[in-house]
Amino acid sequence: MSKNNSLITKDGVSYLIPFILVTFCFALWGFANDITNPMVKAFSKIFRMSVTDGTLVQVAFYGGYFCMAFPAAIFIRKYSYKAGVLMGLGLYAAGALLFFPSKSIGLYGCFLIAYFIMTCGLSFLETSCNPYILTMGPEETATRRLNMAQCFNPCGSIIGMFVAMNFIQAKLNPMSSDDRALLSDTEFEAMKDADLSILISPYLIIGLVIVAMFLIILFAKMPKNGDQSHDIHFLPTLRRIFSLKYYREGVIAQFFYVGAQIMCWTFIIQYGTRVFMEEGMDEQSAEVLSQRFNIYAMVFFICSRFIATYLMKWMKPAKLLAIFGVLAMIFTVGVILFQNRYGVYCLVCVSGCMSLMFPTIYGIALDGLGDDAKFGAAGLIMAILGGSVLPPLQAMIIDQGTVFESFPATNASFVLPFICFLIVTVYGYRMHQERSL
Repeated sequence: MSKNNSLITKDGVSYLIPFILVTFCFALWGFANDITNPMVKAFSKIFRMSVTDGTLVQVAFYGGYFCMAFPAAIFIRKYSYKAGVLMGLGLYAAGALLFFPSKSIGLYGCFLIAYFIMTCGLSFLETSCNPYILTMGPEETATRRLNMAQCFNPCGSIIGMFVAMNFIQAKLNPMSSDDRALLSDTEFEAMKDADLSILISPYLIIGLVIVAMFLIILFAKMPKNGDQSHDIHFLPTLRRIFSLKYYREGVIAQFFYVGAQIMCWTFIIQYGTRVFMEEGMDEQSAEVLSQRFNIYAMVFFICSRFIATYLMKWMKPAKLLAIFGVLAMIFTVGVILFQNRYGVYCLVCVSGCMSLMFPTIYGIALDGLGDDAKFGAAGLIMAILGGSVLPPLQAMIIDQGTVFESFPATNASFVLPFICFLIVTVYGYRMHQERSL
């Protein structure tokens, strides 16, 4: 590497300020992701629905990622990465601020629409920011640079979890799901209105924060790296990138990784609630404690990501991905088999193993794509659909209560994340073998 190059400096040009601004966007969508995961349980209680119905939040949330990824890529290719970031922030803010009229209407479907619009914005952000970060320095450090930027994604996630726990879950009416089912229609509507007023406040605040961030980036000078070509040859480009095995398999691995991540972070609430209620806690206290363990998991996730980024100075990303995948499978077996707090501890450890997976799969799959990285990024963002498809399957298992006569269905449901981690591990191993030849 040239002495004029560093992680965020190339040919004497420093990308520090643009790197900081774009990296802050990683924290912003981390907040959105992880204030939303506990809302599956919250909406289920507020609207007196099953867990499966509650996961429509995730379907709407990650469905937005899927639907908008390639339109975002076309937009970015036609204009610029900066334009893509601004469009993403605009849609994010619009979706968050739509929570106010959704609450006034009082229909679950209105919230799903707001989530969908918000995540159309997140799709623009992720399709823009991830490959944009890859351009802000030497190509040989691109995956490490993306891992560094992604370290700040879980920082936003922790804030989202903290807000969900202390400003939503802890303030909702403590009446249990069973007791809510006994309320009259008038009592139910009054309680629902009060709970929704609590739920929407953080979304309205983050909407205003996003508006401020939009204005900052609008007037900031941002690099034009990767914006040289504005020609759109959609189908030829797709054929070209999907002909690459390492990219094609990366999209598949990303689909299953995101599914595993969302399942582990969403259903730690159900998993922990079952364990802690069996210890004698009431439902609300068990939910809040479960969310606290979710925050512990995210802290471990952040620490592990910094460690993994450091280890990449000596170890190839694909090899590290395979190692962390094996560890994730081992801890997931513990989640399935233990029926007490040890299972919760194992689920926290799984988060540490997941830490490097998303940016590492992303970096490996986009390696060497050049200007095609904009469309390549879209395919990888579409793979986030795994977070929409797989959690409802796990929820259907959880809703069974028990399987095999007396085994907790919540525990058994983590067979799905185990399969996902197996697929990620195979991808890491195959890429390591191929690139070691």
